[in-house]
Amino acid sequence: MFCNQCEQTSNCTGCVISPGVCGKNEDVQSLQETLLYGVKGMAAYAHHARRLGMVDEEVDAFIENALFATMTNVNFDLDSLFELVLECGRHNLRVMEMLDEGHVRRYGQPSPTTVKEGTQAGPGILVTGHDLRDLEELLKQCEGTPIKVYTHGEMLPAHMYPKLREHPNLAGHYGGAWQKQRREFEEFSGPIVATTNCILIPKDSYKDRVFTTRVTAVPGGTRLKDGDFSPVIKKALECPPLPENIHRESTVGFHHSVILSLADQIVQAVKEGKVRHFFVIGGCDGAEIGRNYFSDYARATPPDSFILTLGCGKYRIRDYDYGTLLGLPRLLDMGQCNNAYGAIKVALGLAEALGCSVNDLPLTLVVSWFEQKAVAVLLTLLYLGVKGITIGPKPPAFITPNVFKILQEKYDLRLIGQTAEDDLRRVLAVRGSDAADTPSVSPKANIAG
Repeated sequence: MFCNQCEQTSNCTGCVISPGVCGKNEDVQSLQETLLYGVKGMAAYAHHARRLGMVDEEVDAFIENALFATMTNVNFDLDSLFELVLECGRHNLRVMEMLDEGHVRRYGQPSPTTVKEGTQAGPGILVTGHDLRDLEELLKQCEGTPIKVYTHGEMLPAHMYPKLREHPNLAGHYGGAWQKQRREFEEFSGPIVATTNCILIPKDSYKDRVFTTRVTAVPGGTRLKDGDFSPVIKKALECPPLPENIHRESTVGFHHSVILSLADQIVQAVKEGKVRHFFVIGGCDGAEIGRNYFSDYARATPPDSFILTLGCGKYRIRDYDYGTLLGLPRLLDMGQCNNAYGAIKVALGLAEALGCSVNDLPLTLVVSWFEQKAVAVLLTLLYLGVKGITIGPKPPAFITPNVFKILQEKYDLRLIGQTAEDDLRRVLAVRGSDAADTPSVSPKANIAG
C-alpha cells in the first residue's frame, strides 16, 4: 500500500518514521486485514442472499464503513478497530440469517435425505461451488433433456431442499473436496459448472469443458454472464456419456430446523447422561500437511457424542462409519459453509434449553481454517462471546502474535495441539470435572428458540 505519511510503498513493517508520527504498526495492520477479510467473507454470503431476494440496508452501510476503515491513514486505533472487527461479526450473523431464510423460502423446508454418489449412464453436468440459484436455473433449462445433473463439493447439501432434490434431472453427487478436483474433473466426461470461488486452474485436458458464472473465471474456461446455460447443455450432449458407477450412498440434510425439532429427545438424553458431548468439526479444507488432525479427532470422539459438520471440511471426516446415537447418525451433516448459521442456531438453542450460556454447554468447536468466509464466521462467534474455539492447522498469517494473544486472553482462542487424541482427552477431562456444575434441564425449556 502507499503511505501518505512516509510517501513510499510500504506494508508498514519496519516503518521509516516513528509509529508516534505515522500511527500505524503491525497490530493495527493486522486488525485492518482481519476486518477486510471478514468483510470479504460477509460480502460473499450477502451476494448469495441478494440473489435470493434477501437484503438489509444496515448491512450494506456497514460494508461501506468497514472498507473505508481499512484504507491507509483512516483508523490507527487498536480499540476502535477491535470494535469494528466485532461489529463485522454482528452484521455477518444477520447476513447468514438472511441467507438461511432465503434458501428455505425458495427451496422448501430441509429434511434428511439419502444421496447416491457416483454417476449414472448417460450425459451429465457437474455443478460445484455454493450458489443454489445457479443450480436451480440449470435444472430448469435441462428439463426435457436426458442430461443428469450432479452436485460436487459444497453443492452436496442442495439435496436437502425438496424443491431441488425432487427435480427429475438432479441425479446425485460426484466427487469430494475442492483440492481433488483436477483429478475428478478430468475423469468426469461431461461439462463442469463452477458457481463460486472453489475452482482450481483447470488442466488443458478438460479446460474446454469448464464453465463459470458471473465474476468467477479461470483461464481456458468459458464465463457465463447472464444465466443462460445453453452452452453447457450443448456441450453435455456432445461429450461422451458417463458410465453407470454408483459406489455409495450417504445421508445429508441435518439442517438446524431438523436438529432443533428433536428438542425434547436431545434435552432428555443430555439430562440422563446418554449424550455426553457435541462436537462441531468442519470449516474449510485444504491440501497442506496437518489437516488429517481433523480426521483423527472425529474418529476419536466417544460413541455417546454427536458430531456436527459443515463446509468442505466435512470431506476430512465423512468417509467413516461413526455409528448411531438416539437412532440418528452420530455424524450430522448440516450443509455447506453457507449454512454456518445453522451451527450457531443449534448452539444457542441448546444453551436456552439447558438454561446456561453457550460457553457452559458440553460443546467443542474444532474449526479448520482457510479463507475469508471462515474469518467472517469466526468474528460472529467472537461477537457472540463464544470461548474455547480451536482452530488449525496453523494460525491465520495476518494475525500478529500480539493480536492473537489478545484473542487468547479475551476468548480462549486456541490452536490445535500436537495430536487430536491429546486435545480430545483434555476437552473431555475438563467437561468431566465440570459435570457437577452442569445446569439442570427445565422440562418446559424450548430448544427451538
